[in-house]
Amino acid sequence: MIEYRNHTMWGLTATMPERADAWQPVPQLMTQDELVRFLRIPEISAAKDQHNVIDHLKRCGHLPRIRLCNKTLYPLNAILEWIERQTTNGK
Repeated sequence: MIEYRNHTMWGLTATMPERADAWQPVPQLMTQDELVRFLRIPEISAAKDQHNVIDHLKRCGHLPRIRLCNKTLYPLNAILEWIERQTTNGK
């Protein structure tokens, strides 16, 4: 189980893309742009549209998400648990 203090996790967010050294709290409910940066998709994917990677993960990888006010949001705790379940330990 992943634990962190005060329910705040620090990391790069999409709110300050011009400052790669700026660390901001990761929101509890992330937008798709924030999730793309949180998962570091621009660094690891050659996809021209990084949102296609998220769409693929939603279809095939059961990426956790909720809908609020006709918007898709990604709960931080659920994403961290999803990452933990997807992690293979060398198998």
